[in-house]
Amino acid sequence: MKTNYLFYLVILFFGCTFGCQKIDKIDNNNREVTRLTDDWEFQYNDTLPQKWSNVTVPHDWAISMPFDKKIDMQEVLVLEDGERIPKLRTGRTGALPHIGKGFYKKTLHFSNQDKDKKVFIQFDGAMSHAKVYLNKEFVGTWPYGYSSFEFDLTSYIQYNQDNLLEVHLENKPLSSRWYPGAGIYRNVRIVKTNPVYVTNWGTYITTPEITETKGKVNIKTTVKNDSQEPKNIEIIQSIFYKDERVSSTSKTLKVTHTEKNIEMDLEVSSPKLWSMETPHLYQVITQIAIENEIVDTYKSQFGFRTIEFTNNKGFFLNGKSVKFKGVCLHHDLGPLGAAHNTSAWRHRLLKMKEMGANAIRSTHNPSDPSLVQLADELGFLFIAEAFDEWEEAKTENGYNKLWNDWAEKDLVALIHRDRNHPSLIMWSIGNEIREQNKKDGYKNAQFLTDIVHREDPTRPSTAGFNNYRAAIDNGLADAVDLPGWNYKPNKYKATHKAHPEWKMYGSETASTVSSRGEYFFPAKEGKHKIRPSLHSNSFDMDFPNWAQTPDREFKAQENNDFIMGEFVWTGYDYLGEPTPYNEEWPTKSSYFGIIDLAGIPKDRFYLYKSHWSNEKVLHVLPHWNWEEGQKVSVHAYTNYDKAELFINGKSLGIRTKNQSNLYDSYRLRWDDITYHAGEVKVVALNENGDAIAEDIKYTAGTPHQLKIEVDRSEVKANGEEVVYATVSVVDKNGVLCPRASNLVTFDLDGEANILGVGNGDPTSLESFVAHKRKAFNGKCVTILQSSKNEGTITLTAKSKGLTSAEVTISTKNSI
Repeated sequence: MKTNYLFYLVILFFGCTFGCQKIDKIDNNNREVTRLTDDWEFQYNDTLPQKWSNVTVPHDWAISMPFDKKIDMQEVLVLEDGERIPKLRTGRTGALPHIGKGFYKKTLHFSNQDKDKKVFIQFDGAMSHAKVYLNKEFVGTWPYGYSSFEFDLTSYIQYNQDNLLEVHLENKPLSSRWYPGAGIYRNVRIVKTNPVYVTNWGTYITTPEITETKGKVNIKTTVKNDSQEPKNIEIIQSIFYKDERVSSTSKTLKVTHTEKNIEMDLEVSSPKLWSMETPHLYQVITQIAIENEIVDTYKSQFGFRTIEFTNNKGFFLNGKSVKFKGVCLHHDLGPLGAAHNTSAWRHRLLKMKEMGANAIRSTHNPSDPSLVQLADELGFLFIAEAFDEWEEAKTENGYNKLWNDWAEKDLVALIHRDRNHPSLIMWSIGNEIREQNKKDGYKNAQFLTDIVHREDPTRPSTAGFNNYRAAIDNGLADAVDLPGWNYKPNKYKATHKAHPEWKMYGSETASTVSSRGEYFFPAKEGKHKIRPSLHSNSFDMDFPNWAQTPDREFKAQENNDFIMGEFVWTGYDYLGEPTPYNEEWPTKSSYFGIIDLAGIPKDRFYLYKSHWSNEKVLHVLPHWNWEEGQKVSVHAYTNYDKAELFINGKSLGIRTKNQSNLYDSYRLRWDDITYHAGEVKVVALNENGDAIAEDIKYTAGTPHQLKIEVDRSEVKANGEEVVYATVSVVDKNGVLCPRASNLVTFDLDGEANILGVGNGDPTSLESFVAHKRKAFNGKCVTILQSSKNEGTITLTAKSKGLTSAEVTISTKNSI
């Protein structure tokens, strides 16, 4: 067969162009990918008469419904929280009506030209127990709501007419420990290929050798032939960096009516390394040609980087020592629920980057595939976690019901989907699994570790162990490649001494709880502190029975170089698990977040930023509106070593960092201070006593006006991008009114809609989808979503008796 390489080069060029644009529909006459977003119909539960509503996918059916204390009321013993007797919990899964059945339907049309195609439907996730039908015929099922999966629709299609696609979902009661979401909450695609094609997640790309002058690339590709006869094919693999083709090779072979695994090697000159500072990414274009015609084009992404885990010096990326400054992230987006939005996730990760975080642990389940993609692009290390539960039940209808039939399928699906991503460094096979308490529990850990080694030997297995002694005694810590310890900073040194060969890190740390803008005096440690207000102290010294303050983990990390770093619980507040107020109502979201549920940073954001980032930080707390003469505490979260406190110009003393005292190591403190209205100022000093920075808080007057701040002034007009607009209640001088709870109404004009609202108050039962929200401690947020049209968005915030605020945002087809 004569090969027309000029033709291939043209196709390769256009293939890369389409891929770089990341458009939703790729039509190159050999593979067509179409996202199914609009024109879905939805019905909640088996109601008669049938009541269908039009929805857009991704969709979370529960997030727009009212909260109800009875929805997830559970009499339950939570061993992970250190409980010994069952307790009646409310709000554990967010108190939203996610339990029940959801029915989706959509009309699809396939022309006669599709008769020669293979047609697949792909789900990035559907919550849960998904059953898919086409034209009333059962296509397939996938019960784990966090898994991505694909079904072949080809044999069920009726051509040149409408086809009815139906998706049936069911969330069972007592099936989750947090808010799982409900519905087709991630993206869905129709993929059309020719009968000879690269299978879904069909490339496995590794870089077995990397030097300054060359990078060797090994690509294993799975090709399937669904035609009626064997085919002689040519497979062409090309590597692109941005728009430039940097390597290419091809191979000719025969494929029969089965899957064929094809291995090819390429070499790239002077490879650009993926790192957190320079996240260079390469793209592989895989093409299948039959008789000089390209019949399939498949795109993959990878990066050049080396990872090394050591037992005594920590973790190394590209030969350089790196400490994990990580956060754990649940899968919901607060006011947006579990309905996936890549733009919102990008916003979240950028805030984590601003704080100095360099690593993400997706907890406690497979994330949306775009999260690890964003980690690639933004330069985060990533741990992909598969399970929160194995065979031993935490919840009656949890993963224990699926374990025997689905554990291997779900783990393999996760690994195959994500294993080409350079940001991904570990596969977490479990979190706080109860097999820790079984003498033969290691067998399940070994079963999953063996799958990891078989499917991706380039990365280690890990798990988060909270039952320190049992995990060691029962062999689970030995059954994973890297044991992760949840909340065990006081055990790092002893564990290393007993098991010097282990490579270890803090898989969950701190679990400090706080409510944004809530301060209680004096500022001191509060272990599982319950207050009538149902709030936790924003001095970041409150924590549950099993947990610690950030300061304690900081100290343990610094004193134990062999520990590779930490993953804080959690980067953001999330729906469900309102610890320590598990028995109180109304509470429906966590207090663990460094940033609150609405996306507003708590004081703790600046504590971590001062310790993790390279920026100079000086952040004073609390606010300065108290009772005259009241005794208060003043803290400064800072990476300056010395500072002086002034109240209304009068010095109340200089404080210097003191490593011999835990709470003077990472913050500067002035306790037992007498409050006087006016201003509180902290001035950072250099070694010579000169002022080099300052932070001031003023006493606010009565609420007078609103102020709007947006995270960006331009947004892409694609119907998906979001803008976070934070509204503050301020006095006539523009000072935040820190106790204001005014009701704010949002009016919107132009090319956007209001996607959600919030204020970060874990006790608020206000609707997430209303166009109004009470301020919580002076602030609230509305999240806007662009339309597909260029133009402007005008947001107006109003509140009775206050001067309104307005902001204009541009929407553009390209930014």
